[in-house]
Amino acid sequence: MELILSTKNERVKNWKKLQSKKGRQKAGTYLIEGFHLIDEAIKNDAVILEMMVSEEIAFENIPTFDEEKQVEISAEIAKSLSETETSQGIFAIVQKKELVEKPSLNKPFLLLDNVQDPGNVGTMVRTADAAGFGGVVLGKGSVDLYNSKVLRSMQGSHFHLPIYQGDLNEWFDLFFQHGHPVYGTELNEEAVSYREIEPLSVYGLVMGNEGNGMSAELLKRTTKNLYIPIVGKAESLNVAVAAGVVMFALTKE
Repeated sequence: MELILSTKNERVKNWKKLQSKKGRQKAGTYLIEGFHLIDEAIKNDAVILEMMVSEEIAFENIPTFDEEKQVEISAEIAKSLSETETSQGIFAIVQKKELVEKPSLNKPFLLLDNVQDPGNVGTMVRTADAAGFGGVVLGKGSVDLYNSKVLRSMQGSHFHLPIYQGDLNEWFDLFFQHGHPVYGTELNEEAVSYREIEPLSVYGLVMGNEGNGMSAELLKRTTKNLYIPIVGKAESLNVAVAAGVVMFALTKE
């Protein structure tokens, strides 16, 4: 197995570039960290180009993977690659999976409009996975799917269901062309409680920006806008919590 000890090594510099969106876009790859994410990548046949393992790890604990693609790295390199407080010392370079063609609609989809917090996006993707959704669409202004915090929050769910990026107006068109509703989430005079909506097998659900909500353009196009009645004194719900409540309530089993 190859051994790399210096943080000045050219390959290490290239791995470090994947910590930025620009670097990921240029390389067409992204960096994952930790045993769980790497196990999920292997189980779901993701294209792993390299696996880097800290010299501090017992090699019998490493997931089964092509030894020719494994690299042993120094603890110093592992520390420089890690974006967590307590690194597990194992990393992998994964090829990005670009989805262009829109799918046939046979399940609900979650559409994210300018949702910027990585933890919220990752949690919503994971919840959509748990709720049996057909996929998630990241609209304009939403955080990069391969941001390290998004990856950690998703816990590998992006290996289980397709994640698209694109113009949400085009997705509205697709749903409407096939006779499926698209629900917005906004508390306004025309909004109705999510409890008034009958569960469906196929629909689109839009969650908006944490501070400003959905864009006015998209709000005008929704089938209905929904809200969650709040019984206590809190002014609002976290967007990821709200998405979870509505996703499970609206989806026909």
